[in-house]
Amino acid sequence: MIGRCVLLRVLRIVPIVLALVILTWSDPRSAQAGPFGSEYFKLDNGLEVVVISNHRAPVVIHMMWYRAGSADDPVGKSGVAHFLEHLMFKGTDKLAPGEFSRIVAMNGGQENAFTSWDYTGYFQRVSRDRLAIVMELEAGRVRGLVLNEAIVEPERDVILEERSTRTDNRPSALLSEQLGAAQFLRHPYGTPIIGWRHEIETLDHQDAIDFYRRYYAPNNAILIVAGDITVAELRPLAEKYYGPLPPAGVTLRKRPQEPPQISPRRVSLSDKRVAQPSITRSYLAPNHRDGNKSSVALQVFAEILGGKSTSRLYQKLVVERGIAAWAGSSYQPMALDSARFYIYADSVPGGSIEEIEAVLDEVITELVDAGPSAEEVEAAKSRMQDVVVYALDNPQSVASIFGNALSTGLTVEDVESWPARVAEVSRNDVIEAAREVLRLERSVTALLLPEEEG
Repeated sequence: MIGRCVLLRVLRIVPIVLALVILTWSDPRSAQAGPFGSEYFKLDNGLEVVVISNHRAPVVIHMMWYRAGSADDPVGKSGVAHFLEHLMFKGTDKLAPGEFSRIVAMNGGQENAFTSWDYTGYFQRVSRDRLAIVMELEAGRVRGLVLNEAIVEPERDVILEERSTRTDNRPSALLSEQLGAAQFLRHPYGTPIIGWRHEIETLDHQDAIDFYRRYYAPNNAILIVAGDITVAELRPLAEKYYGPLPPAGVTLRKRPQEPPQISPRRVSLSDKRVAQPSITRSYLAPNHRDGNKSSVALQVFAEILGGKSTSRLYQKLVVERGIAAWAGSSYQPMALDSARFYIYADSVPGGSIEEIEAVLDEVITELVDAGPSAEEVEAAKSRMQDVVVYALDNPQSVASIFGNALSTGLTVEDVESWPARVAEVSRNDVIEAAREVLRLERSVTALLLPEEEG
């Protein structure tokens, strides 16, 4: 993800595992019985609200998620979703540029924002007695953003510098862009979140306003509040500050779909700034919504294959063979469209990337053909369910889980039932899911190499 502090979505992350509908009518989602205790309701203008109570500290996390991200950028205008994220801090019809952030800081709060392919989010962390202040501020920019070219032009320069620092000057980031572009020939997931430089340079005031008016509305947003708050306390505040906002005619997101991948693809980048070679391979995979049971089984497989230092990849490449400094895998199922499954390894000084790739293939083939042991499956499931327990200590992590899920087509029930679905995964489920996804013809292999002298 990319945000004001450039919260980049990198390949090497451990995927976060994945709310009281009290309305005047009955809703089957009314009482969530899962580990997070989420409560859900919906305002008349379409704004969805999730409340996750945690009374361990007098602090709340207030997050507004929009179902609009960089994959929704118009053709030829890549980066506009991220551009707008920056501009949302520049002023409204009631606040001067910069005043939003100044008021949050004056009240002891912290704030930030982030953009991904499928969503854009804004959040504040404040003491519970300051919640109404940030709710009023956030509500004011849902439909009241004010922009002009004098504001927009300098911020475009800021983003170009951000791209230089975070992407153009980092060989690994440049290769990651090329990997995505090779994986997605048609779908906009192949375009970097920050945008291509030549298209960022053309973005103007009207591009930002058009995107804002199309997607920023209460009926295309999700409000997540986690921490020292109850739904009885939050609902009147939500109705007061967000309830009066008019809904808009938000169109459904219709994205070009990827043609079937029928052959493996390879990209490589040689750069003098690279000290040791590394390899990353990406496979197309089902998302949580479309994959259902298979996506949970794939999460278990990712944990066994390369989730930690006891995993198959780490033990074989780092501990036994000593040819890699690190090796692992990750699966990112929280996507509106196609998800991806990654494997990766960094060479030790003087190591051979060809040898590393051969051993990677060897480990994957052995695990896919023979399958993991029953003990490995149970241990992986146990570790994954432990993550939920740890997440409960951090309201912001929990709020992010729900925001990510609801922004990509899941429901509060999907999040609350995740531990139970993990428990149901069998060894055969893991084997079947891995065999379906880890096929070379669905992959892109990316090599990052030192530039040879001369």
